[in-house]
Amino acid sequence: MINAQLRWIYLLILALIWGSSFILMKKALISLTPVQVGALRILITAFALLLVGFKGIINIKKRHWYYISMTAFLGTFFPAFLFAFAINDIDSSIASILNSLTPLNTLIIGASIYGFTFKKYQLLGILIGFIGTAILILKGASINPDQNYWYALFPIIASIGYAFNVNILKKHLYDLNALTVTVGNFVILIIPTFIVLLFSGFFQSFEYTKETYPSLIYITILAVFGTAFAKTLFNRLVQISSPIFSSSVTYLIPIVAVFWGVLDGEKLTFLQLLAGLLILLGVYQTNRK
Repeated sequence: MINAQLRWIYLLILALIWGSSFILMKKALISLTPVQVGALRILITAFALLLVGFKGIINIKKRHWYYISMTAFLGTFFPAFLFAFAINDIDSSIASILNSLTPLNTLIIGASIYGFTFKKYQLLGILIGFIGTAILILKGASINPDQNYWYALFPIIASIGYAFNVNILKKHLYDLNALTVTVGNFVILIIPTFIVLLFSGFFQSFEYTKETYPSLIYITILAVFGTAFAKTLFNRLVQISSPIFSSSVTYLIPIVAVFWGVLDGEKLTFLQLLAGLLILLGVYQTNRK
């Protein structure tokens, strides 16, 4: 199958998996802290990947490790914790919509760091996207006074990390197998993540009961499918397409995530939906030919 067709298949699969990741995080947070959710997600993913892709590490050359480390922390480590903290305090559907700022940030970083130039319609798209973001956050704060909407900044920060990640992958790691890059990412993260989990008190306070068992199941599903499999698929998508096209998976993620959020009883007003559409319109405007 030619890459032009394959990239669309990868895009749809990733949208379904990552769109479901937000509700899985929310369910895991019932019995786990945000730090524990982020750390367990990374560690379970690391061990799953090492089982299937350990041999690929020998293909990583010395010059690759610097960029693999950058993508590990910017594209996985920090976002895993940022989203866990965000979903602990705001609705998962809102976090997923804010994640759709990734293509806008990909363009901004590409222009400011990698020398790409802005077109007028792209600047307009960025402005539309950020107007939608402001409306979404302000309206969410007004209808959910019990939620701390300062945490809405966390998905935005994570989307900046994702934007750096996709540009680095395309520019510096194009010559490595997608699974090899992913395994390399998580090899880098094992020790720092284990230290974080150790200091979170997980080993001292966590008890395996019928109440905590579902959280472990949710985080395992999230790690194996939402991170190990999806990260490998995404790295491959970046290699066979462009950074902007790859990050455009965030067009579709909110559709899946909002569906799960509404099923779980989350409130979403018409104005918030309109704000979400504004963000997606801004992303489309930025990426159109």
